[in-house]
Amino acid sequence: MDKEIYNFTFNKEDATFQFDSIGPKGKIRKLISYILFDRMDDGTPVLNLAFGDLEGDDQNISDTVVSNNSDRDKVLATVARTVLHIIDSYNKVGIIAQGSTPSRTRLYQISINAYKEEIDEHFEVKGLTDKGWEIFKKGTNYSSFLATKKV
Repeated sequence: MDKEIYNFTFNKEDATFQFDSIGPKGKIRKLISYILFDRMDDGTPVLNLAFGDLEGDDQNISDTVVSNNSDRDKVLATVARTVLHIIDSYNKVGIIAQGSTPSRTRLYQISINAYKEEIDEHFEVKGLTDKGWEIFKKGTNYSSFLATKKV
């Protein structure tokens, strides 16, 4: 992906990334956290991608706030770049993502569709339906997404 991204910091110890969204509403601190969610049948760890604004002194992620800082594409490209970074850093790992609302999940799906050819070169992406996991395809609505590096 050749999209403009924000510079970010990476803390490998707790698998978190921080960056600032900069727009008409000023600087908004963002946090992406990859948390062990499950393991695949072969033992491969599956990490949940948690993303949102940092709020308060305790550094909690708010994944329901709507920032509207006019930089959505740059923010999403930055999140996508952290997925690449995590997979390169930990090698054999799956990343699961689901929006905090149906509309955010749909936004993720639209973004995957927009860059599907590029994504397919490096990753296998599956989508979750009420029938289970399947290879991601356009025209199907999914509730979650799972990405693994192609071998």
